[in-house]
Amino acid sequence: MGKVKKIINDPENIVDEVLDGLVLASHGELTRDPGSRVLRRTNIEPGKVALVIGGGSGHEPMYTAFVGKGLADASVAGNIFAAPAPQHVHEAIKAADQGKGTLLVYGNYAGDVLNFDMGAELAEDDDDIETRTVLGNDDVATSDPATRRGIGGAFYMVKIAGAACAKAETLEEAEAIVKKAQANIRTLGVAVSAGSLPETGEPTFELGDDEIEIGLGMHGEVGVERMKLLPADELVTKMFDMIVEDLPYQSGDRIALMVNNLGASTYTEQLIVNRKVRELLADRGIEVVRTDISAHFTSQETAGFSLTFFKLDDELEALLEAPAASVPYTRG
Repeated sequence: MGKVKKIINDPENIVDEVLDGLVLASHGELTRDPGSRVLRRTNIEPGKVALVIGGGSGHEPMYTAFVGKGLADASVAGNIFAAPAPQHVHEAIKAADQGKGTLLVYGNYAGDVLNFDMGAELAEDDDDIETRTVLGNDDVATSDPATRRGIGGAFYMVKIAGAACAKAETLEEAEAIVKKAQANIRTLGVAVSAGSLPETGEPTFELGDDEIEIGLGMHGEVGVERMKLLPADELVTKMFDMIVEDLPYQSGDRIALMVNNLGASTYTEQLIVNRKVRELLADRGIEVVRTDISAHFTSQETAGFSLTFFKLDDELEALLEAPAASVPYTRG
């Protein structure tokens, strides 16, 4: 396989140029200090519980772009597929905090956990800012919930966290709501072909022409099963069974459903997937109250998709539908 062609400039400048592009696309809603890896809202409401999100670049729009009213107050970006540095996390916390503490929401990856924890300690020690953390850990391909990766379901966590932090009186209240969302989100992904590292153009993993991989990580980590390509309905049924049995989801549940494009799949494919998922959910008596067919969490040009089920109650549904505005996503 040859190197993947990308429309970039110097690979060393990718993250900075992405952040500059987002600031310009926001028409004044976002700002960034020269050379900073932190993107923040221009007008954060005084006295609110702050929300900081972040992670490695290369998954756009997650996490970097989901900054705006009703979403995050600041995001911090690492290099491609790499955790943000602790000093940048510290900078993001200081930029977002409005005196009520800061909630940190990001994916359950060892490097991110280490660096965000260090950044939070700096904020506590140097600036007396209290922080709480809720990790995205929705990937059912990992059997142990303590080590589960955060993948596509992170979008729903960010949306809930943004709405919760906008309305909560305390950091503890916002944290409790986001933890409730965390407990009810499950995701599984499948790859048809690999994405690549922009610095090298080399694929992050190899698949045969007729192979797919179920349960892959967002950086090319090994999945749970590699097999021959299946027709869409068979593939979706296999993935559906793994997700629905994990919580488990039951007849009478209300869910939000996301069919997430990992980077290079077509809307055509996503709609075919959605058709089968809805049939399977209806057979189980599970009601879909909202559908997101999107590219919210990508891995460069990985071809494939992830399915996310988010079990709702009245509180979570209201927060999910609350108004929000960012460059890639607006609600209400």
